[in-house]
Amino acid sequence: MIRIDDLALFVRSAALGSFSAAAREINLLPGQVSAAIQRLERDLGIRLFARSTRSLRLTADGEQYLPYAQGALESLREGHERVHAETTSIKGVLQIAAPSDLGRNVLLPMLTAFRRAHPQLTLRLSFSDQVADVFRDPVDVALRYGNMEDSSYVAMPVDPGNRRVVVAAPSYLAAHGAPESIDALTSHACLRFMLHGRVYDKWTFQEDGKRRVVAVSGPLVSDDADIVRRWAVAGEGIAYKSRLDVAEDLAAGRLVALLDGVGGDAIPLNLVCPHRKQFSPAIRLLHTWLQEHVARHFPAAAAPKRAAGGRARKV
Repeated sequence: MIRIDDLALFVRSAALGSFSAAAREINLLPGQVSAAIQRLERDLGIRLFARSTRSLRLTADGEQYLPYAQGALESLREGHERVHAETTSIKGVLQIAAPSDLGRNVLLPMLTAFRRAHPQLTLRLSFSDQVADVFRDPVDVALRYGNMEDSSYVAMPVDPGNRRVVVAAPSYLAAHGAPESIDALTSHACLRFMLHGRVYDKWTFQEDGKRRVVAVSGPLVSDDADIVRRWAVAGEGIAYKSRLDVAEDLAAGRLVALLDGVGGDAIPLNLVCPHRKQFSPAIRLLHTWLQEHVARHFPAAAAPKRAAGGRARKV
């Protein structure tokens, strides 16, 4: 049976290029490290290092095996961190940023319950549609929609299957009818979101396996996504919102999902933080808490149903 200590010594010896250097790191004799490597080689039935009096290098088998050994050790470390986090009383201050609508209408009760479960923890919440910089702003972690392309962040999935959905209130549909196609949106009052002075008036969809972009217009624009949702509920127009943001409105019949057969933008919800903070017990516990609560209260299977032919149907 392979010993974890032997794996660790193999990885460090490969990194340092020396049994002696690996031994010094943990106060062992070089002969003890050499014996551990020989034992690992016997267990695997391969030769990991080519040894000489002056050099130590990986064999082809050693190079092939190294990333697996590194991955195994990393998985064990992550498991230790997770178990330790879940059995540790967390305290201190945790600063969380989230988009306006999501924060107020979806996350707030979850975060309040999380704080009650950890009474020694203080939460500082910032709900705004201005994107928080987790390096520059006084924020430990942020909830963000969309795929993360910046490798300086860690994006931990909360709702990876989340998408946008076109919605309107029954009162709007009674007065103006429901759009039967994406192109028909151009003749409706569309409620548009604005960020940093840019109005998002081009809505993108997936239809028949192709990406479609439609330029929309309407008399109402806001830089607060919660206001856009409220306008939609009030019957002021058609909105293109995250499914999470409007799930309760759809379930209650305040909003109706439109355009059957059309796929909305994929906007996965992630918990984002710098690499150095991803193993913080508070952040790991928060991630697990949000994942479980979102899956329980907003399951992907409960995504809004639509009537055939693009007609609206209450959920």
